[in-house]
Amino acid sequence: MASGADSSSPPRGASPGRRALRRFRRNRSAVVAALVLLGLWVLAGLAGFFAPYHYRTHRDRTPYHPPNLRIVDEDGAVHLQPFVHPSVPTRDEFGGLRYDPDPNRRFPVRFLVRGDRYLLFGSIPCDLHLFGLGSPRPDAPAVHLLGSDYRGRDVFSRLIYGAGVSLSIGLLGVLVSFAVGILVGGISGYFGGAIDAALQRVCETMMILPGFYVVLAVRAAMPSTADWSSSKVYLVVVLCVALLGWAAIARTIRGQALSLREREFVLAARAIGRGPFSTLLRHVLPHTLPFAIVAASVAIPGYILMESALSMVGLGIQEPEPSWGNMLQDAMNVGHLQLHPWILAPGLALSVAVTAFQYLGEGLRDAIDPQGPEGGRG
Repeated sequence: MASGADSSSPPRGASPGRRALRRFRRNRSAVVAALVLLGLWVLAGLAGFFAPYHYRTHRDRTPYHPPNLRIVDEDGAVHLQPFVHPSVPTRDEFGGLRYDPDPNRRFPVRFLVRGDRYLLFGSIPCDLHLFGLGSPRPDAPAVHLLGSDYRGRDVFSRLIYGAGVSLSIGLLGVLVSFAVGILVGGISGYFGGAIDAALQRVCETMMILPGFYVVLAVRAAMPSTADWSSSKVYLVVVLCVALLGWAAIARTIRGQALSLREREFVLAARAIGRGPFSTLLRHVLPHTLPFAIVAASVAIPGYILMESALSMVGLGIQEPEPSWGNMLQDAMNVGHLQLHPWILAPGLALSVAVTAFQYLGEGLRDAIDPQGPEGGRG
């Protein structure tokens, strides 16, 4: 009996979107990357719930506290409920901090406990946390999954809060620069002539400039942000990051617009009396969006790294607001990094996010590319 069509194949005449989705779902690396990024966005969006402490909460008496969550006690017995021991900082013979846990005292870690207040979704007052000690005792220790920083602030909590800042700045920076690039490239390619020549000279000038140093100079030339609100600093960093990338996307969109302006549907729009800008916005630019989406996903890692670099050198997001970049400032001290390696956790998170975006961008490019391995199949 003849075998039927492959059940995984899209039906004959399937839309390009369904074909692209099928190609994407078959790319395991891209799917895993998408799930990783989804997880990061969920953590960032519900940072107050997943973080045991608010990012401002500090314990100056316990700086650089090592991770202290345990499930195995001193006798080697495994406990189903995690716990922490209280500890007191002491100075060793070299003057360094040392924390000796008290094995006779144990504080169990509980789930869905009350703790520091925060704004859920930025507007709803809440104090419920996924986990924590939930102990009102003044001598209760803090639970540190990834240790604490130089002010005794929980690194894990600040890492989650910082994810929302770093990831959103990268995304917004790409949206701003790509919106500019698509519009400039579309106008340049569709109208041609002197407009095209002038805009392309501007693009070429922007592309030959060393982008990071230009952004660094622009940011350094701005007034000090010591008295600025966090939202104003955030907006300035987004605009600085958005200075990069728009020229390259403009040149690519220009090439597509040059091809699209001679297509039948564009000529038909002109024939029925549509104006040039209406034709450009409604018929030409929408056909460049698939490429723009792919290019944006590939470019986002660069924008995240740009924000991190600015914040790490003190020109981006300022303390006490957390971002992965300013959390890495302490890791620039080799001595601190050797003694307290957990302060490098934001760098690991940054590597995971950047790698995931790269795999996602490659997966989207392979899925949307009509010349891909499944392009042209029925």
